[in-house]
Amino acid sequence: MTEPKPRDLAALLLTLTVVTGVVDAVSFLGLGRVFVANMTGNVVFLGFAAAGESTLSVLASLTAVLAFLAGALAGGRLARREDDYDALRQATAVQAALIAVAVGLSATLGNGTRLGSELLIVVLGVAMGLQNAAVRRIGAPDLTTTVLTMTLTGFAADSKAAGGAGSHPVRKVAAVGAMLVGAFAGGLLQLHVAMWTALALALALVLGVLAVLQVGRGRNKPATGSDSA
Repeated sequence: MTEPKPRDLAALLLTLTVVTGVVDAVSFLGLGRVFVANMTGNVVFLGFAAAGESTLSVLASLTAVLAFLAGALAGGRLARREDDYDALRQATAVQAALIAVAVGLSATLGNGTRLGSELLIVVLGVAMGLQNAAVRRIGAPDLTTTVLTMTLTGFAADSKAAGGAGSHPVRKVAAVGAMLVGAFAGGLLQLHVAMWTALALALALVLGVLAVLQVGRGRNKPATGSDSA
């Protein structure tokens, strides 16, 4: 598969960054103060919960970490069998299916029971692990779609004010903005409408990314028969 143009790829990864913001807003605000994409937060939460912080759940954080690892494992195996962008396309297809399941679960079981919340954490954690593994294979600078710590570090440390070249400042700012927009939209829907609507937004964004990847794959298929002569 021919690689997408840099701008096209950046747009896709920024869209997935918005998805991360939406999904983490749902998990933190609706599933018991846990992240399904930001594993740094969960590790810290595990420490806090183990120390006796009663508003945090060791079970929820541990479930999220294990589910994320399972998704990353599956995504890693997929990435090693395929072209980088085919791997992203296939991982995004599975991620879309998982988020669709989460929409259904949230609309039926909801998060009113511990079982419902744990199921949603597992499904969403696997989905975000897949996304991260596929994006990691591509290795686009400052567009990890999940972790902003290094992006912000690079924005400051690589800036001309710090004596650096100031490379890709717009991309770094866009990544932070995408996460913020996703968190705002997800938080708004989670707090004032319903969980399933926030997850439906995440699903729509992932399906949009998948559609672009699928169209690009179709256009870049090698010619056959007389066309390839």
